[in-house]
Amino acid sequence: MPVLVDPSHATGRRSLVAPVARAAIAAGADGLMIEVHQEPDKALSDGPQSLTPAGFAALKRDIDMLASFQGKQCV
Repeated sequence: MPVLVDPSHATGRRSLVAPVARAAIAAGADGLMIEVHQEPDKALSDGPQSLTPAGFAALKRDIDMLASFQGKQCV
């Protein structure tokens, strides 16, 4: 069965989402669920754990690199 990790809800803090996401991929997780919002501070829910689109793009680059070491591809 595929293993999916939700670092947004697991941590509840924007500053921890990226390190936990990278750790999950490094540990072999098959996928991630990450909250993204244009203006997280104005979000009606989950704002404190949401990344901005720019923050997500930066994390995606890191995740792509880590996944490639394991022979996986992010989509």
